[in-house]
Amino acid sequence: MADEPIAKIPYSLNSKAVADATKMWLNKRGVNLQEIAELVMFLQKKYYPNLTMEECVHNVEMVLSKREVQNAVLTGIQLDMLAEEGKLFPPLQDMIENDEGLYGVDEILAFSIVNVYGSIGFTNYGYVDKLKPGVLERLNDKNTGQIHTFLDDIVGAVAAAASSRIAHRKQAEREIDLELPHSPEDREEAARKLAEHEKQPE
Repeated sequence: MADEPIAKIPYSLNSKAVADATKMWLNKRGVNLQEIAELVMFLQKKYYPNLTMEECVHNVEMVLSKREVQNAVLTGIQLDMLAEEGKLFPPLQDMIENDEGLYGVDEILAFSIVNVYGSIGFTNYGYVDKLKPGVLERLNDKNTGQIHTFLDDIVGAVAAAASSRIAHRKQAEREIDLELPHSPEDREEAARKLAEHEKQPE
């Protein structure tokens, strides 16, 4: 009797494994959450003088918890590493290795992150991408031997998305404080305030 073919186990995404891998590979490529949070503070401090680093870190973590963000991070890092190892076919290898100015796929990948919290993220991203403060300056240093053609845009995009998330939440909190009509946003703190307000006796 011939051996029966072994049934292939259906693919099932392990969400925790994806999230864990995202943080692990960011760390392996020399980027920590604090550095991304510093970019968020750079972008938002002018508008929210009382903003804390704890809030910035929290919002970065919330952005990184999004599946599409994790997908972009892992894809971009993998392409950077393959380019470092010279494993891409030409001319793609040369374009990514040299961060070719006319190669815009790295920005397109970043846009999938930027748009998570609305179009305001594009303004934040464009500003931080042009100035390249903090960790972005280091990632753009071509003398390190590492290739970060995708990662620098991804990190800037995560910071921009976190900044947008803060802006949306702060606006929602302001509307609640002023007792104005408002539609729900991604704002756990604002929701908490609303719940507390509703519990208070008349």
